[in-house]
Parts: sequence; structure tokens; C-alpha cells
Amino acid sequence: MGKAKESVLRHIGKAFIWSATGIKAAWKNELAFRVEAIIIIILIPLGIWLGNSAAERALLIASCLLILIIELLNSAVEAVVDRIGTEQHELSGRAKDMGSAAAFFAMLTAGIVWALIAYERFWG
Repeated sequence: MGKAKESVLRHIGKAFIWSATGIKAAWKNELAFRVEAIIIIILIPLGIWLGNSAAERALLIASCLLILIIELLNSAVEAVVDRIGTEQHELSGRAKDMGSAAAFFAMLTAGIVWALIAYERFWG
């Protein structure tokens, strides 16, 4: 049992390192990720203040983190498409456009969550 536990802990440690490497790569190579991350660093404390309950705070924070999650996935799709080839191809363009659309919907979701909670707090 000791070996299995050790390998699980080792896997968790490696997964943390791989995740940190991915975040560093996104920060270095993706302007959209940097901009969104900076805005979200500002928004999270604001969300903690704005939310009247733990559920509201969780929604505000989660909607922001969703943007970063989708942006990372979008960047991964773009990197894979670019790795395959730089020539114009309908499927490559479609994959990149769909990733961009996913990022847009994540931002739209966050905007709706923030607007509804702000409306209830200030005018509801």
C-alpha cells in the first residue's frame, strides 16, 4: 500500500508542476490570457465584496475562473492546429473559431452572472 500511496502523491506533484508549466506558457505566449488574468485578479476581491452569500461569491469567482479555463483550452487548440501546419485550411479555421466562440460564451456567462448579482445587490 505504501508504494501505491507514494505513486499517487508523486503523480499529484507532477500534475501540479505540469499545470504550473502550462500557466507559465499561457502567460508568456498568450496576450488574451494575460489581459484576462489581470482583470480577474482585480475582479475576485470585488466579487468577494459584491456577493451577499457564499453561493453568490462562488458564482462570481467561478464565472471568472471559467474564462481562464476556456482561454487555456482555446490556446491549446490553437497551438495544436498551428503545430499541424500553417497553411490555411477550413477545418483549422473552424477549430480556432470555435475555441474563440467558447471563450466568448465564457465571458458572456460571467457578464450575466455579475450583472444579475450586482443588480440584486444595488437595485433589487
